[in-house]
Amino acid sequence: MRFKKVDAKVDFPKLERRILKDWEKRGILKKYLCKNLNVKERFGFLDGPITANNPMGVHHAWGRSYKDLFQRYKNMQGFRQRFQNGFDAQGLWVEVEVEKELGFKSKKDIEKYGIGKFVKRCKERVFKYAKIQTKQSKRLGYFMDWDKGSYFRGTAKETRLANKVRGSYYTLSDENNYTIWYFLKKCHERGWIYEGKDVVPWCPRCGTAISEHEIVTEGYRELTHKGLFLKFPVTGKPKTYFLVWTTTPWTLPANTTLAVGDETAYVTVQQGDELFILADGREVAAGIAGKVQEKVGGKEFAGLAYMGPFDDLPIQEGVTHRVVLADFVATEEGTGVVHLAPGSGKEDFQLAKERDLPVIESLDEEGKYLQGFGKYSGRRATEVEEEIIKDLKERGFLYKVEDYTHRYPVCWRCGTELLFRLVDEWYIEMDELREPVKKVVQSINWIPSWGLERELDWLENMGDWLISKKRYWGLALPFYKCKKCNTFEVIGSKEELKERAISGWKEFEGHSPHRPWVDKVKIACLKCGEPVSRIPDVGNPWLDAGIVSFSTLIDPQTKKVSYLTDKKYWREWFPFDFITESFPGQFRNWFYSLLAMATVLEGRVPFKNVLGHALVRDEIGREMHKSWGNAIDFDEGVERMGADIMRWMYFTHDPETNINFGYGPADVIRRRFFLILWNCYKFFVDYANVDRFNPAKELDPKGKKFTFESYKHSVLDRWILSRLNVLVKEVGEALDRFDVMTATFAIEEFVVRDLSQWYIRRSRDRVGPTTPGGEDKRAAYVTLYRVLFTLSKLLAPFTPFIADEVYRNLAQGQKGYQGGRGTVTGAEASVHLVSWPDYHDYLIDQKLLGDMLLVREIVEKGHSFRKARKLSLRQPLPELIVKGFPGFRSNYQKGLCALIADELNVKTVTLKEGKGKLIVEFDTRLTDELQAEGRARELIREIQDLRKEKKLEFDDRIEVVYPEAVENKSAVAKAGEFIRQQTLATSLKPGRKLMIRQVKPT
Repeated sequence: MRFKKVDAKVDFPKLERRILKDWEKRGILKKYLCKNLNVKERFGFLDGPITANNPMGVHHAWGRSYKDLFQRYKNMQGFRQRFQNGFDAQGLWVEVEVEKELGFKSKKDIEKYGIGKFVKRCKERVFKYAKIQTKQSKRLGYFMDWDKGSYFRGTAKETRLANKVRGSYYTLSDENNYTIWYFLKKCHERGWIYEGKDVVPWCPRCGTAISEHEIVTEGYRELTHKGLFLKFPVTGKPKTYFLVWTTTPWTLPANTTLAVGDETAYVTVQQGDELFILADGREVAAGIAGKVQEKVGGKEFAGLAYMGPFDDLPIQEGVTHRVVLADFVATEEGTGVVHLAPGSGKEDFQLAKERDLPVIESLDEEGKYLQGFGKYSGRRATEVEEEIIKDLKERGFLYKVEDYTHRYPVCWRCGTELLFRLVDEWYIEMDELREPVKKVVQSINWIPSWGLERELDWLENMGDWLISKKRYWGLALPFYKCKKCNTFEVIGSKEELKERAISGWKEFEGHSPHRPWVDKVKIACLKCGEPVSRIPDVGNPWLDAGIVSFSTLIDPQTKKVSYLTDKKYWREWFPFDFITESFPGQFRNWFYSLLAMATVLEGRVPFKNVLGHALVRDEIGREMHKSWGNAIDFDEGVERMGADIMRWMYFTHDPETNINFGYGPADVIRRRFFLILWNCYKFFVDYANVDRFNPAKELDPKGKKFTFESYKHSVLDRWILSRLNVLVKEVGEALDRFDVMTATFAIEEFVVRDLSQWYIRRSRDRVGPTTPGGEDKRAAYVTLYRVLFTLSKLLAPFTPFIADEVYRNLAQGQKGYQGGRGTVTGAEASVHLVSWPDYHDYLIDQKLLGDMLLVREIVEKGHSFRKARKLSLRQPLPELIVKGFPGFRSNYQKGLCALIADELNVKTVTLKEGKGKLIVEFDTRLTDELQAEGRARELIREIQDLRKEKKLEFDDRIEVVYPEAVENKSAVAKAGEFIRQQTLATSLKPGRKLMIRQVKPT
């Protein structure tokens, strides 16, 4: 039996593409998914849905690699699982891209086109990119239940599109939407849902509010605006001004109030014949140079009247401008005198409600000034800045203008700068819910641990949950408000809507619960009997993702949402054992929505463990942007570096910190680990084939207990087997605590330092055609086979492609293996169908492990000694003396000393026990025999180089002609047999130069 030949130059992406085709041909995924279907013990993983709106980026691969890793690990451990991927399908992110496709510029274009047609285009886009992302996920090596029937319902065309990626859940599904209706009904029954007027961040391009959850996540950009220093005249005090600073000139026409700090010290500074009032210490920044006339506390100005810059506008009629005290006034920048426009600022509006201050509503949903703003009415606020500054200058209000760079909120979807607008929106009130959610949060295992503090901080400081958007594609909020009597109701299910419907049901029936079809249905007001329509708003998309711990658990028997029926199937999986996503933002988005919704419905955690990771940056730490030319598409990245290398790059990185991703770091990993692993694998296969090693014959029968005494193991074999069992234990323990980096580096260190640099290095002379057969050779092959075979299993969750390549090549030699080169059947057709390897304490020799560390320390010092004195390692020396030797703890001193002698090329090793520093010395006196042996070793190296140059096989015999020099003749005379054995030379003859000729077998 021969193993498949291993190429010296491996193309990892090409290898992966071949394996992908092989998995599909042999049905490996299906077998993997069915492996533990009849097992009782479960591991519940809940997938945070990926937005199906564009192809995947390399940043998606980090979290998806974690997800695949842990599900593979738990599958190998024998846990029953649900392999369900999720697609986030509703919301502004999809709408904006469809608008781009259609060339739309505003919401009016959508309404002219038709809401129904627009919503269908949104659905089609979701299914298109879900298909693309599914293909990309498979290319990453991500095993999920891509082909199991979904429970999506829609038109025939929509269902056909969805069936192309049937196994995943979609947040656009009926099940998801109606489960949110149920949740909202529960909130309403507790009095938590209300319609409120508030100033909210608003995107004038998208025509919708942007919640604080969304802004904190990805909604800030460093921008430069005009910073204005303004002179607001104090009423009744000629030539006396409050010096005011603002970076939003568009809000000045709606100014009603000034705010100063209660505890802040203010100065009145005379400059020429004018007096300026500002915070003490801000004179230089404001450009004020003069004599301080007075210094008082801010409370001295409370109630003073002043003249606003646009008092002549109709909208300002009847407004009295006064100064108030506020605790949010800061003096780190500006002047300490804050301009308030309560209709255009959130803090301003809250203060106005508390103090009964005048409020001027200024903008419509397109960001245009309302009527009453004179020449500005009907014009966009973002387009009149220069004109406002010109007006301020002409009116005598402008003191100074400067450029001011700061972080400013933008629409996370379209990039438009946000305005702040007074609107009516729908909220979930958080006061009663806040403490229960905080209690739930504290029973979760947060990784990293500071995640708990971050989540609690968000819950402590967040406002009420803004859940409405004035858009089209998304959850149809089931809110019905009577225009006649203002009675407000929430419908909690499709069945309730049908029962309450007085018209429009036939037009809606057969459609998904989206606009415009659900809007056809009217109900009768419970109080006055008037027909009531659904409000036109759609829901915040984090409602869609937050409900999935309930909506995605579809009972396999009833095909219905288990939580909304008998809850039997739901109870089997809830709460989920594990989730993982990128930390930044998810504290305020998915984690929060999961926690809040589970607290409302069940009062307990929806998940037990959460692993968070940071962000993906380019190689030098910058954000990736296509416009900067530093973004890497997933398809390009995976085909250039390979999925296994991409995954390993993520696994070996600390999830708490941003990763600098790129082809440079990928190549470092390829050389640092993958090529070394591949060379270890190739070494075994090459020599095992030459020596015709057959695992089916040489390994103990299955079921027989393996021990150190099963074969004539050398001390080196016993050591690597001990290290292997320690590795299996360490990797399993690390994964059990979701510590991926520790597990990954443990494997890498074992392969590089232990297997390659020590075990194989010290075993090269034990195998191959130059070594006679015997128990030691057999033990070396059996040991290396066992190590590589176990490694392939350990690597399976981490690097699914190379792990299966190694496993299947090695496994074909085992008795009972049914995964040969023909049709694959049976449990061992792939490494992804086998169990996680066990470790055995009786195969861990702790004393020997400690002794080998000492051996390697001695060897390291010995190499340093020889290098410093330029003593070639091929030149044997008579003796190594080790001083300060603490003694070996195991009973393998003879074998350990032999390892030291072989590695350092000395004839004897003398150990002088003692305390203190470990010191090594060499006897460097050379006899004629030692010199001849040294030259013989040099000659062997030169001959082996020629063998490689001529691309000879390991077992090809050769004739050698060597240079006729005195030292060469002496080397051949004294060590000729050694040279013949090491080079497979049939003859050694002197000549003019070194030459070899292959001897053809007879």
